[in-house]
Amino acid sequence: MNREVLLISFSAFFADLGYQTVIALFPILLVLVLGASPSTYGIATALAFGVGSVFGYIGGILGDRFSYKKIAILGNLFVPLLSLVGLAVSPTVAIVLFASGWWARNFRSPPRRSMLVLASTQKDRGKAFGFLHALDIGGGMLSILILAVVLLSGISYRTAILITALPILFSTVLLLFARDPSHEHIVRRSTSGSGIVNGNAARSAYLGILVATLLYGFSYYSLGFPILTIAEKSSSIAGIGSYAVYLGVSAVAGYYIGSRKLNKIKVLGTMGYILSGIGTLGLGFAYILGQGTAVFYLMVAVIGLSLGVIETLEPTIVSLIKVRGKVGSGMGALTASRSFGVFAANLIMGFLYMVNPFYSYTYAGLVSVAAGCIIMYYGKGFSKR
Repeated sequence: MNREVLLISFSAFFADLGYQTVIALFPILLVLVLGASPSTYGIATALAFGVGSVFGYIGGILGDRFSYKKIAILGNLFVPLLSLVGLAVSPTVAIVLFASGWWARNFRSPPRRSMLVLASTQKDRGKAFGFLHALDIGGGMLSILILAVVLLSGISYRTAILITALPILFSTVLLLFARDPSHEHIVRRSTSGSGIVNGNAARSAYLGILVATLLYGFSYYSLGFPILTIAEKSSSIAGIGSYAVYLGVSAVAGYYIGSRKLNKIKVLGTMGYILSGIGTLGLGFAYILGQGTAVFYLMVAVIGLSLGVIETLEPTIVSLIKVRGKVGSGMGALTASRSFGVFAANLIMGFLYMVNPFYSYTYAGLVSVAAGCIIMYYGKGFSKR
């Protein structure tokens, strides 16, 4: 828990404290306020995540070549574009601002993760990523709780979105104080600590995690869909509240998993991808069976738990494989694989949701289970450490 780990993690905390509010309100603003259709929301998130895959990969490569810190800060400076969604008076403007801010977020994520890799040894890598995820998502959970209070006090959706620019900008200030490691330091710290399986096992695990992440991306719909489902069945506050449950469970799960010694591939496949699929299928059946808000919240909690596992173990495994100054490209490839799949997922989810929400959740659930099977097959020879 050194200075760099704390600065990077708290930077993530304040970034999520801001933009998670935008993510929660964006589907409501776009669909319920600006009058767009759910399929338009699907197109908007597909555009943001899909094109964002390119920005994520480029950010990782530029970090390897120039400076992880400088590239992370450059991207973070443009994330507040998300906050300007509060000024949008048409669906088109809202979508452009949302997508642009998300591209900046993807651009800075791989170099920021790479900074964390260099601040920790292999032995403590899982703990570092677990702590990052806990603060990252914890900031998001706090933002939703604050949002609920803000909305109940009568403040408009637009004003609530605009305010989010402040914590996002503060997250950039924290990154300014983090040390920018040299490439000599990259080699020394990335190869220190306990060894891992090299050669074919490592290459197979790396290929497997990229393929599984891509496939999982095809199931990784925006939680805006469950928010809409719950909001339509109950209220906007109930829909937004489900996001707090999702983020809270995810934060705790990520911190717990990161501190445990376990078979990373097996846990990623079962408690990550497959459990996510089970939770998503549960949402579909809860919808057609007419269940109450409590059941939807339970399924959202299951999905949040799986996300905590995935967001902690994916980068940990990649950091243990990609060494000698190429960790940025590895993190970039991880971000790109997920984002490319999400591009299609939100398009498919949007159109299936128009037909019947059950079909959209069933599709996403089955694909996520398939991703779990793939990672366990390709990664079976990887180290259990």
